[in-house]
Amino acid sequence: MQSIPIAIGRSMRSLVRLDVFGHLIWPGIVSALLWITVAVFSWAIAVDSIMEYIKGLGWVGNQVSTSVWVAGAVLILVKLLVVLAFVPLFYVTTAVLVATVALPLMLERVAQRDYTDLEQRRGGSNMGSIGNTLAALLWFVLVMVASLPLWLIPGVALVAPILGMGWLNQRIFGYDALMRHADRDELDRLRQELRPQMLLLGGGTFLLAYVPVANIIAPAFSGLAFVHFMLEALRRERFERGVSMLDPEPGSASGDTANSRLA
Repeated sequence: MQSIPIAIGRSMRSLVRLDVFGHLIWPGIVSALLWITVAVFSWAIAVDSIMEYIKGLGWVGNQVSTSVWVAGAVLILVKLLVVLAFVPLFYVTTAVLVATVALPLMLERVAQRDYTDLEQRRGGSNMGSIGNTLAALLWFVLVMVASLPLWLIPGVALVAPILGMGWLNQRIFGYDALMRHADRDELDRLRQELRPQMLLLGGGTFLLAYVPVANIIAPAFSGLAFVHFMLEALRRERFERGVSMLDPEPGSASGDTANSRLA
């Protein structure tokens, strides 16, 4: 787990680089303008539709229809729910822009400075990235839509987006971070082996989406963190595999030769 703080620290260091920072901020600005516009025109419709749905829920709906206090409390919760719903929508839109456009450009610049020792084996491709992103986005939307009724349960509206975005981040950014440097086997194997850590990294960096100002760069920062995390994991994996190939059986002639080379 110590690799996660290292990746976060390196990502924060990359923030001061102008050639990286520009790609961190523009996807969030574009997405924010889009969803603010949508919110302005759809706010009343969304709130009224949810309230009508609640009024049709038997006993709960009866309480809302007959009590001014209950109706007022539910209305506040519904408005909060709508606001919270726009956070993952904003984040997903920004993440798609990052995955398809900004991250490959950031990856090129970060790799040239911090991972020049890693051979590029091209196990992935830009088309593979787009296909992976679209497939992940489809599953994410289906699951989120199916879970919307559960969001009325206190706490679910906070936890569900974190879990969902943690999964989405690891799915799209895990591929993009490795597509140029890993071969096909490394690309599949590392994403499988590191999935628990990737979920933690993806969910943790998504929390920035709830922090004012920082939420503009949250998806791009998450992608940048995955670049550092996955490329460092690839570097470590290749080093350990190289050492094991140079160090066969202790005491053997070939092992002695390999040890002498490493000394």
